[in-house]
Amino acid sequence: MKPIFLLLAAAMLAGPIRLRAEDAAVDERLNKLSAQIQDLTDARDALNKRIEDLARQLREMQDQQGKSGGSYASADDVKQLAAKIQEVDDKRQQDNEHILKEIEKLGTKLGAPASMPRSSRTPTAAPSPDSPTTPAAPDKGHYEYTIHEGDTLNAIAKAYSDQGVHITTDQILKANPGLKERSLRVGQKIVIPAQ
Repeated sequence: MKPIFLLLAAAMLAGPIRLRAEDAAVDERLNKLSAQIQDLTDARDALNKRIEDLARQLREMQDQQGKSGGSYASADDVKQLAAKIQEVDDKRQQDNEHILKEIEKLGTKLGAPASMPRSSRTPTAAPSPDSPTTPAAPDKGHYEYTIHEGDTLNAIAKAYSDQGVHITTDQILKANPGLKERSLRVGQKIVIPAQ
């Protein structure tokens, strides 16, 4: 019986040590869990602060955008600006028409024929704004003509023929050695032979 009693006494003495060891392990786990919960709580608080900060910034931007005195243009401002630009453009066109009428008046007063504005000239029309409606007296037996955009030798010959100077494209080519009908350059001067 003594051995059983000793075994029992040893078990009783070892029980509290073992319980204390288990309590220490449980305490350690509890401390780890508490630390992790605290970390999660801190992270949540930081995220809440960040969300509040972003919400405040968003409200400030919305308030700033809502103010018309800011540096942003509203749709009404853009419409008003477009209307002003259109008004200026209309005034410019009116001024342009007025200037053209005044030039025509001056031309009739001076006895020179009024020239057609360049923008209304058809591309194949030969008499250019600076060429006379009636050919001037030929200088040294020929006329001088400056090529304009859209001119062709056929159109130039026809225009001079219509004005009483009967000429053909072949005669123009012969009077201008090296001239090629398909390679006329704007600003190039050519000779139109007189009759």
